Amino acid sequence: MALAACSSSGQPSGDGQNGQGGKKASEEQAQKQESRGKQGPPKKMTKEAKDKQVAPKKGAEQGPRQVRNALEPPKDKTLKLTVPQMKQIEDDTIPTGIGTNEAMFRDYAAVHLRATGFPWQRTANVYIAGHRIGFPGTDSNLAFYDLEDLENGDKVYLKDADGRRYTYQVFKKLVVEPTDLSVLRPIKGKNIVSLQSCTLPDYSKRVIYRAELTGVES
Repeated sequence: MALAACSSSGQPSGDGQNGQGGKKASEEQAQKQESRGKQGPPKKMTKEAKDKQVAPKKGAEQGPRQVRNALEPPKDKTLKLTVPQMKQIEDDTIPTGIGTNEAMFRDYAAVHLRATGFPWQRTANVYIAGHRIGFPGTDSNLAFYDLEDLENGDKVYLKDADGRRYTYQVFKKLVVEPTDLSVLRPIKGKNIVSLQSCTLPDYSKRVIYRAELTGVES
């Protein structure tokens, strides 16, 4: 299994699998889009670079395993993501889906990959992927462009549908080949979040920042 190419800003969108693209995204995020205001001209990249934007097709196939929850899971599994060191990521809705759902990656800042962990689990790798460039006029536009501004010790916040806020602290940066799916696996005894995008300037590899859970607030 390898990684699938994500759509660039010049390509048509997908079919809105699971009903979470297009209209729903526009309704949920319209107020957020307006508050961001004008962002200036979009970053430039070559056609070759656009074609190399990547995201995993799906979460790692880990086989049957017992999932132990530290907290009661919410009925709605949608997450909210805030990263203070990233200009575009503040209380963004993060749906769960597969890496080939073009509509989801177009309409949202990032996507939590199906078959990876959730923050309320004892051991989890909450794997979230987003575009560097994305699509103008949507929440994906430049969403993860400044991902590499993160440093060890920076905070990452996730919020679940029951209002609990999970605080994570960045501890590691990884750069891997698009075929390396080992990064999707959980780390024994740890609850982490992984934020992934493509490397600059050629978008040929994946860059991942890992952060470990340090606290939960109700």
